[in-house]
Amino acid sequence: MSNPLQFGIPKGSLENATVELFKKAGWQISISSRSYFPGVDDEEMNCKLIRPQEMGKYVERGTIDAGIAGRDWVRENESDVVEVCEMVYSKVSRRPARWVLVVNKDSKVEKPEDLHGATISTELVGFTKRYFAERNIPVTVEFSWGATEAKVVDGLCDAIVEVTETGSTIKANGLRIVCELMESVPVLVANRASWEDPWKREKIETIATLLKSALSAEGMVGLKMNAPNSAVEAIIEILPSLNNPTVAHLYKSDWVSIESILPEQEVRRIVPKLIKLGAEGIVEYSLNKVL
Repeated sequence: MSNPLQFGIPKGSLENATVELFKKAGWQISISSRSYFPGVDDEEMNCKLIRPQEMGKYVERGTIDAGIAGRDWVRENESDVVEVCEMVYSKVSRRPARWVLVVNKDSKVEKPEDLHGATISTELVGFTKRYFAERNIPVTVEFSWGATEAKVVDGLCDAIVEVTETGSTIKANGLRIVCELMESVPVLVANRASWEDPWKREKIETIATLLKSALSAEGMVGLKMNAPNSAVEAIIEILPSLNNPTVAHLYKSDWVSIESILPEQEVRRIVPKLIKLGAEGIVEYSLNKVL
């Protein structure tokens, strides 16, 4: 075995969701408010709490072997890392984060080219500079320490590049989205040298597989029931499943056991129909992983 894998847990908005996801995947991670080094019940792995904005930088350097960060911050820092897989957290949001170009609603700006010579405020300075430079649009890009939307409202800048999901907050503040510059989701990234190490790569791939299986299980449940053999075809006709439902004959009986995996929100719709078709002993159970 190589040295323990150094894994970065994103500190902040994804922190609790990441710890919960690891729990479903089979790892117990304990975080103390007094420490940046979470405990984990895996002797092959050490964890560190790292801001998503800096995750790509530390993964690229090899300070940590792998970690989870937003694709936006990986691109902001131009981090040279291996993107192993996307990690779309349904417990946080199924919508990707969108970085958008924003102006006052009464601004005459209709496209990025209209900002020639303008001042733009944003947290995503590096990416924004490259975006406008690639289009040969001269602008001044300033780092924003927060309250970015207020800066364009107060006339402290001509436009902002801000992150949003629905755009509703931007609209509520009397602002208007000119265009979308980038879409981002959380990604699991790995250091290139670590990725070339057979043991570390296998460990990272195992973590990725089990985390993705835990994500796939979110919002899904198992449903099992008994039913008369004569009702099997009618039940299968209305029963959603990942592939096909499992049907097994009960011992010395003309009844069968039927089991399926389906979206949890479908249960309230389908159970009354199953009962009408003669299903009995209906059991719903939660899932940790779907592989």
